[in-house]
Amino acid sequence: MRIYLDNAATTPLSKAVFRAMEPYLFENFGNPSSAHHFGREARAAICQSRGIVADVLNTSSDHIIFTSGGTEADNTAIVSAICGNNIKLAITTALEHHAVLNTLKALEQRGEIRLVYLNHDAKGVPSLSHLDQLLAANESAFVSVMHGNNEIGNLNDIDQIAKICSHYGAIFHSDTVQTMGQYKYDTQKLGIDFLVGSAHKFHGPKGIGFLYKKSTERLNPFINGGAQEGGQRSGTENVAGIVGLARALELAYSNRESNHAHISGLKERMIYKLTNKIPGISFNGNSSSKELSLSTVLSVALPDTWGSPLTYLDQHRICASGGSACNSNSGKTSHVLNALHINSDSNTIRFSFSRYNTAEEIDYAVEQLACLFIKEIVHEVEVVD
Repeated sequence: MRIYLDNAATTPLSKAVFRAMEPYLFENFGNPSSAHHFGREARAAICQSRGIVADVLNTSSDHIIFTSGGTEADNTAIVSAICGNNIKLAITTALEHHAVLNTLKALEQRGEIRLVYLNHDAKGVPSLSHLDQLLAANESAFVSVMHGNNEIGNLNDIDQIAKICSHYGAIFHSDTVQTMGQYKYDTQKLGIDFLVGSAHKFHGPKGIGFLYKKSTERLNPFINGGAQEGGQRSGTENVAGIVGLARALELAYSNRESNHAHISGLKERMIYKLTNKIPGISFNGNSSSKELSLSTVLSVALPDTWGSPLTYLDQHRICASGGSACNSNSGKTSHVLNALHINSDSNTIRFSFSRYNTAEEIDYAVEQLACLFIKEIVHEVEVVD
């Protein structure tokens, strides 16, 4: 049996979520745009699911747009807000997900915006004073700062960022893919223009996400075609996926406190055991901070380059990663670690946890890393001899 500790990349589908989806894969398979019984059944399921997501965020249904995932939601918010409002300045951080960074870079390359990166400290915390200075010197701007970093787990103070943006009339978008389902978002109190969610990050299906937009005005559609999603996102709706997303989000929030306590305990257990078993080990960014990082993410910096630690773990039935799954797929080094001036990511391991992980799994993973550490020490001694 394999131990899965890469939940920041994707989470296993909840059986309860699959049971909710199943009828819309077989019996209630209609196209929501059809006027007959099957279409009405599918359309009703979408309306109900939209209401569930809206209730979780303390908003109304017309503020929720279903998308194919977090990447599309980010792209839609960024392109629509910037192009629809003729904004010429975009402000972000160097640690954002590529769904944000590459979209903004593309707009910059086309000459549509000037792109500025916020200063940040050695841990990766963005400077809010720098943000204040930038917004004070410009009439209109678009700001994108993620809530929780998917590689090092840093939590950014989006409440304070929202207040600064609101003061200067800037549009604020936050990539909340890693935090949705874990943190409570009351959109009536949080002055934010765009939030995003992706179901497969909170035990829902892949290929479905949503965008929350503060304004009830129509967005400029990112995908053109029919009149689905109020004309703001064309294409036949993924009914089973939408139902699964809503059920997964509902389950995540109904058990949020107990899930958080369980996952936080696993992370604290791993930090304690790694620190005691492997001398010189450290943690990237604010990853080891209980208050300043996600409970689900721990970015471990091994004391030296140990060959291929991820391969070693995989051989011992432990699934972890070096950082973002997007970086792994491209073969590129982590832009997040580069921004923190960590020269090599070959000795970085990102462990990420879910409610399905156990203390026994954490103990086994630590023991295997400790064994690898001993082997490396023995190897170094043999080389010297």
